[in-house]
Amino acid sequence: MEENEIKEEINEAAEPQTENAAAEAAEEAPKKEKKRFGKKNDAKVEELTNQVQEMGEKLSEMNDKYVRTVAEFENYRKRTNAERADLILNGGKDVIKSILPIIDDLERALQAMTDENAKEGVTMIYNKMMNTLQQKGLKAMEAKGEKFNEEFHEAVTQIPAPTEEQKGTVLDVVEKGYFLNDKVLRYAKVVYAM
Repeated sequence: MEENEIKEEINEAAEPQTENAAAEAAEEAPKKEKKRFGKKNDAKVEELTNQVQEMGEKLSEMNDKYVRTVAEFENYRKRTNAERADLILNGGKDVIKSILPIIDDLERALQAMTDENAKEGVTMIYNKMMNTLQQKGLKAMEAKGEKFNEEFHEAVTQIPAPTEEQKGTVLDVVEKGYFLNDKVLRYAKVVYAM
């Protein structure tokens, strides 16, 4: 049956056509094709179209997952690099913090010493140790005469201000505070005027 239809189409194509006949043939071609292939092919085309749409949605979903995974990995990499840099910078924090009471004792000993020769020797040792610690990022906190700041100072006691200008300022430092690489290592224990 298909051979006959093909022959008919060839014969029709071979006949001289007018402009109207050509337009009619163009209109009837899809009808003939539909008749020729039937409803089975319509269903198959629709099924394939649905599959293409599903595959497009899956591709979009997988692409979205991929983009999110790459972004998550980048954030992880940045975070671990920052943590590593912080660890390198402040790795000796605990050791330096444990040395601070020894520095306090040395400072008190220097103030109490009366023998100038001994005081000079201890001062040299103290300066050498402080220079080494400063190279590692340790810096003493200047508190006396500054405005009281709870981010850097720990109030041991409050006293009435001798003058109005001294209100809210640190009058005395009981224990020095220190920074390690611009982060507070130990808060300064202070007496401030209220």
